[in-house]
Amino acid sequence: MPNIVLLPGDGIGPEIVHEAAQVLEVVNDRFKLGLHIESHLIGGAAIDAQGAPLPESTLKAAQASDAVLLGAVGGPKWDSLPMSDRPEKGLLKIRSGMNLFANLRPALLYPELASASTLKPEVVSGLDLLIVRELIGGIYFGEPRGIEGEPGQRVGFNTDRYSEPEIERIGRIAFEAAQARQGRLCSVDKANVLEVTVLWREVMERLSLEYPDVALSHMYVDNAAMQLVRAPKQFDVMVTGNLFGDILSDAAAMLTGSIGMLPSASMNSDQQGLYEPCHGSAPDIAGQDLANPLATILSVAMMLTHSLKAQDAAQAIELAVKAVLADGYRTQDIATGMSGETVVGCRAMGTQVLNALQKG
Repeated sequence: MPNIVLLPGDGIGPEIVHEAAQVLEVVNDRFKLGLHIESHLIGGAAIDAQGAPLPESTLKAAQASDAVLLGAVGGPKWDSLPMSDRPEKGLLKIRSGMNLFANLRPALLYPELASASTLKPEVVSGLDLLIVRELIGGIYFGEPRGIEGEPGQRVGFNTDRYSEPEIERIGRIAFEAAQARQGRLCSVDKANVLEVTVLWREVMERLSLEYPDVALSHMYVDNAAMQLVRAPKQFDVMVTGNLFGDILSDAAAMLTGSIGMLPSASMNSDQQGLYEPCHGSAPDIAGQDLANPLATILSVAMMLTHSLKAQDAAQAIELAVKAVLADGYRTQDIATGMSGETVVGCRAMGTQVLNALQKG
């Protein structure tokens, strides 16, 4: 029996996970998946209840699961805490504790949302790219790190570190993803100034010899950011380190009309994954039924595809989301004011997806 752990988290997390969980329950019944689903605490909610952003019970449940669905963590309520105790540390620790080294972030523009993008429709129409981000190495985890010195003269420092094995394993994920798509891989680095990315580029070049059917290119991160907003359809798969991937994937999210539309998967070598929307906890709209649950619902589809190997169930969800968008339903973040749109809240959008699922 596959075990699924739900981590609603903070802010809008409980709202969007609730809608996604209902979708998961429907496909569980319809496709006879036999899932066991349980909920645990993470982030600020865990701090308030148990005094830690990632309780040991949550980590153990996640490690023993087949897949985890996460809402979001963080909010101003906990911003005054020491850095080591903030909700975001729970997210970093669960990624490390599950060895989730590969983050897959698709940026797919639904035709119905072309006008919702801040770029011209002709620039983004047909957009379908995948960013592969290394997730548990680099500057977010490198040592030494800290703040030292006397007041007024303090120095803050972090260390960007990658080993060849770390680069190679994320590179293989990216090359294999490109093989399954259009056969083009762009490796993003800053090899003109950072030695760590000189090594990154060398490893990618060496790996490319094993994948002759994939065309490898390289791009500095500043140029990659510019190209994403100038001509995003030039990209098929992009692979990069933790920091650059964090920034570029959020930039790519806005090409699709809203970050509320983008799911993500964080995987380890056993295909165990943590699935979450790319957006944050949005505390300014939490509890107001304004959140867009579609990225979380689509994260369930990614879970079914990658960790549970239930492609039919995943496709049913994806088709339901497309049907709802085609019918003109929009949450506020993807509404454009055009004729034929019906603006709904989080719960109503979830209900529309459920209705579309039941229609088959």
